[in-house]
Amino acid sequence: MFAKAKGWRREDKTRKILEKAGYEVCRAGSSLGMFDLIAINKNGIRLLQVKSNYCRPFEIEQIKLFNNIPVNASKELWIWKDNVKEPIIKML
Repeated sequence: MFAKAKGWRREDKTRKILEKAGYEVCRAGSSLGMFDLIAINKNGIRLLQVKSNYCRPFEIEQIKLFNNIPVNASKELWIWKDNVKEPIIKML
């Protein structure tokens, strides 16, 4: 399985969950930035990094240190483990 295709499927699955919950979701082009998805609704903004199985510690630290966000925004890490139906969601 190609890593980029697997990553795209995980992002798409995450996007569908958020849209079902009432969010407008934008995917970062090529997902080369700090966040893969940005979800917005009337209550706030969610900045999401989506991973398959694990996230390297330096990536988590980089997200934690990024504080140039609005007060009503959250930074989240969604980790999808293989063969598990729900993601692990960590608020950073």
